[in-house]
Amino acid sequence: MDNVQAFAESVIENVERVIIGKREAVELAVIGLLSRGHLLIEDVPGVGKTMLARSLAKSVGCDFSRIQFTPDMLPSDVTGVTIYNQASQGFEYRPGPIIAQVVLADEINRATPKTQAALLEAMEERQVTVDGVSHILPEPFMVLATQNPIEYEGTFRLPEAQLDRFLLRIRLGYPATNKEIEVLDRQQFGHPIGELHVVASVEEVLAAQKAIQAIHMSAEIKAYIVEITSRTREHLEVYLGASPRGSLALYRASQARAALQGRDYVLPDDVKALAVPTLAHRIILGPGARLKNLTAENVVQAVLGDLLAPGGDPKAK
Repeated sequence: MDNVQAFAESVIENVERVIIGKREAVELAVIGLLSRGHLLIEDVPGVGKTMLARSLAKSVGCDFSRIQFTPDMLPSDVTGVTIYNQASQGFEYRPGPIIAQVVLADEINRATPKTQAALLEAMEERQVTVDGVSHILPEPFMVLATQNPIEYEGTFRLPEAQLDRFLLRIRLGYPATNKEIEVLDRQQFGHPIGELHVVASVEEVLAAQKAIQAIHMSAEIKAYIVEITSRTREHLEVYLGASPRGSLALYRASQARAALQGRDYVLPDDVKALAVPTLAHRIILGPGARLKNLTAENVVQAVLGDLLAPGGDPKAK
């Protein structure tokens, strides 16, 4: 796993030249890339959501495409269209912006549910179907979607099926005072993303993605993951718990985190560290939870607190 760790560290350090003081968020983004997953970056404007996506794509030499979602956008604006070419006397497919290796779905919740649904097939099956013809998406393929959690005017809530297709939900948050001063210093003469270099190839990304699949996970930790997701479904304050896709997401992400730590096996700590960003956005709370000011993150943390990890001390529970 040394090669994967070295690959991940080089990408993280490169992205940190642009995204300053947010090591944890950058690591989660790289975990998402290694896990062949998609990311939902949810935070207030101006904290670097778009820059994180651009920096990650540029660091690994991937084709980058940005889709600015608006209420008047059509599904064909995402997937592409088939047009008739008079010169060739036939129909031709004109690819949409979804045909790229790293796709930034900026302000995804500003699009109508019909347009949001255009991403479902791409995110799950890694292909798009236009006029009955399927078009395979390039590898690696990753969607990084952003949304502003405080603006509700002119937005549409992401449906459960859409949320469930995101491997992780990331929040950047405001930088610390000294880090914000560093941001000012680095942008005195220009934005650092303009000087960002490719530090890994697409082939290295694909090799790393394949390598983490071989990370060992014991039967006890697999059972631990399934028990965590099962308890979110049984929680009294939860209307809809995490799906089996959530279990699989936690499984894959834990493998990637172990590789980042230089291990070829998963520890319970890997699962605990990723449970909230992997599962919380998949949970729908009941009406009573809102009255108690409970969040989905609180539910996942409560489940982790009540459940004994493999190899843990029963007396310390």
